[in-house]
Amino acid sequence: MIEFKIGKRKIGGKEPAFIVAEMSANHEQSYKKAEALVRVAVKAGADAIKVQTFTPDTITLNSRNKWFFVGGKDNPKAWKGQTFYDLYKKAYMPWEWQPKLQKLAHKLGVEFFSTPFDDTAVDFLEKIKVPCYKIAAYESTDFLLLRKVAKTKKPVIVSVGFSTLPEVTFSIKTLRKYGAKDIVVLYCTTSYSSKAILGKTNLNTMLDIKKRFKVEVGLSDNMGGIEIPILAARMGAKVIEKHIVLEHGGNALDDRFSLDPREFKEMVQKIRERENEKKLPETFKGKVSYGPQTMAEKYNKNFRRSLFVSKDIKKGEKFTKFNVKSVRPAYGLETKHYDKIIGKIAKKDIEVGTPLSWNLVE
Repeated sequence: MIEFKIGKRKIGGKEPAFIVAEMSANHEQSYKKAEALVRVAVKAGADAIKVQTFTPDTITLNSRNKWFFVGGKDNPKAWKGQTFYDLYKKAYMPWEWQPKLQKLAHKLGVEFFSTPFDDTAVDFLEKIKVPCYKIAAYESTDFLLLRKVAKTKKPVIVSVGFSTLPEVTFSIKTLRKYGAKDIVVLYCTTSYSSKAILGKTNLNTMLDIKKRFKVEVGLSDNMGGIEIPILAARMGAKVIEKHIVLEHGGNALDDRFSLDPREFKEMVQKIRERENEKKLPETFKGKVSYGPQTMAEKYNKNFRRSLFVSKDIKKGEKFTKFNVKSVRPAYGLETKHYDKIIGKIAKKDIEVGTPLSWNLVE
């Protein structure tokens, strides 16, 4: 039986589901709103508050090359015509808020942790002594981040989203190789629709992950509604992550697939009432299906990390940590090739913001 602790809270085994309120960008860069989100999440019954630790410069490049423009027909109109840098400039949380929000969360009796997006974020979070780390679905194949987080030896919650079976294997294998022992894998719906898409959820995949990899499992639900998290809890999910927003209809970037405080409270109550009811019609569970489940998820794979040239490079110049960077989006080489690239020679002049490929390497 798998069981460990995140802070003061036991995870796994016969413990009830650990319910995490994800703040994401719904603070709208207002500390007052961020603090209010902590308070309403606690009142709604969340066991933990999770934030995100990044800046525009740690997650992407300030480039207007074609690869850096947000697209996709399912994304909000407000995103169209913007670069990733533009978007993350509006979404990131100032890092100096996080120790204060952590103190408030602890005062109110819940855990506080974060999703880091690069090495500097992990270093920062180590300083404030978070009890665990969350790895986002888009970073779940980022070798550099997986290695950095694993080396802290702290529990890791990783969303695998639209990952294929070989990609899930890579994530777990990398975490274990570099020191992570307590791992929770979250099956993750990443269509970002305002309503749950029951026919495309395939929660049996979550159970397959548990059996196949001998890890604890859960759900990160990036769709509207509360039906899927309740089903997941009944099927044995030990961690449930859901976005929370102060109210619907405002300017919060993740409003459409978030729950307001009333909805979040209802979800928690129904999970607590029903998480021990294990019998479910097989049609609710779906099939075992790895990889993208919807067209939106297929497109969203483009938001993953890859290797880009982060500074102009001259022909014959070496690739170094100062001119190669792991960033979103996913049009360059996979980050698992980083160690092989560093020290190699550029075959020609390369402009900043160019996705790295083997034909650019001598």
